[in-house]
Amino acid sequence: MAASIIHRATGIALSLAGLAILTWWLFALVDGVDSYSDFTRVATSVPGRIVLIGLTWSFFQHLLTGIRHLVMDTGAIFELGVNKTSAILTFVGALLLTVLLWAFFMGAVK
Repeated sequence: MAASIIHRATGIALSLAGLAILTWWLFALVDGVDSYSDFTRVATSVPGRIVLIGLTWSFFQHLLTGIRHLVMDTGAIFELGVNKTSAILTFVGALLLTVLLWAFFMGAVK
């Protein structure tokens, strides 16, 4: 149940916040060096990174839960134990993928 609700919430977050940030980035890209500099200054600040990391987690959570729902549409993983385990694995996988991606971005992983 929680995985399904989080799936919807992450979809909304990606649609609203993700699209707003993407639009801001594109306008800053077109507007010139000063606008792009302002965008990167905000995006690399602590609050900016928190938002970007949150969106990254939202993306991976939404992706993995979507794949889980696709598998469920085939009639699989409806047994209560397997279903609960697969839901937990989406959260673990999203967290792990987010950490790995940001470690790569920060240069910790080569």
